[in-house]
Amino acid sequence: MHIAQVAPLTEAIPPKLYGGTERVVSWLTEELIGLGHEVTLFASGDSVTSARLEAAWPRALRLDGAVRDPNALHMLMLERVYRRAADFDFLHCHLDYYPFSLFSRQSTPFLTTLHGRLDLPEHQPLFDTFSPIPVVSISNAQRRPLPRANWIRTVHHGLPERLLMPKPAKPHYFAFLGRIAPEKGVDRAIHIAQHCGVPLKVAAKVDKTDRDYFDEQIQPMIKWGNVEYIGEIGDREKSDFLSGAVALLVPIDWPEPFGLVMIEAMACGTPVIAFNRGSVPEIVEDGITGFIVEDVNGAIGAVDRLAHLSRDKIRQRFEARFTARRMAQDYLSVYRSLTERVAPHLRLVADDAPAL
Repeated sequence: MHIAQVAPLTEAIPPKLYGGTERVVSWLTEELIGLGHEVTLFASGDSVTSARLEAAWPRALRLDGAVRDPNALHMLMLERVYRRAADFDFLHCHLDYYPFSLFSRQSTPFLTTLHGRLDLPEHQPLFDTFSPIPVVSISNAQRRPLPRANWIRTVHHGLPERLLMPKPAKPHYFAFLGRIAPEKGVDRAIHIAQHCGVPLKVAAKVDKTDRDYFDEQIQPMIKWGNVEYIGEIGDREKSDFLSGAVALLVPIDWPEPFGLVMIEAMACGTPVIAFNRGSVPEIVEDGITGFIVEDVNGAIGAVDRLAHLSRDKIRQRFEARFTARRMAQDYLSVYRSLTERVAPHLRLVADDAPAL
């Protein structure tokens, strides 16, 4: 198949540091090529890929301070894909609902993977309007606010099998990885670590929108001691960082659509202690790859049970459930199903709709 992958322009493919969606697109693209398919990647010009790269903008928007309207560039990229749609057997978009209207007006089968949260009230009328559009969820939990969307399948994320590996280390600290924001719960991670008397290492980015939260609430807590703020790290540093942790703490307070950090920890054989929110029960196998808890007290209580978990078993469960090869095979199954199903292109306007 000749497949178009349409990525966000926010980060390069793969991102230099943080960027969950862009990393997933990169892994999927490389695996599809490894399985013998031709892939064209629509992304920023500083992306690094084995696919044919169609650069919609010279560099990732987060690194380009001159760009003030990223929506304009995303709309331009979607128009370019639309005009070239006949060149492809399948279009796979990772820009949430942005392609719905345009892509429904051409005949090449297409799919959108929804990567973000869907529990906002304005989403319901939008998905009601575009109800025929085929969409994939990244967890079953992500679907709950929009049960009437045209869900084709849930495809859990996967990462390259040997990207992150267990490293020889004596685990001696808790790890917090990802992004510092109120819903991610780094403040709760600090409380858990303080109560248990275990050092906490925080490897996370701070977005501009969360800078005040970090400066006013988290920085003073870091100064309590026993907390080391490392900042953003890339994939090269993650194996060592996670292998040295007795557990990854995921004390989230929002409906997490997936949570890549959990499978990154599992790839290193590191247990996960996560709050029972969003996708967590689908990703963490309680008592096998970590513990699912309800609150801070539950997390503290789970620490004493970490010694009963096998880090080798955790790695084995990662290999069985969360590799990029499995993810690519799941998506290929969806592509083939939709290609067989979609003959005429979708029409959103009812036959009896009034003329404008």
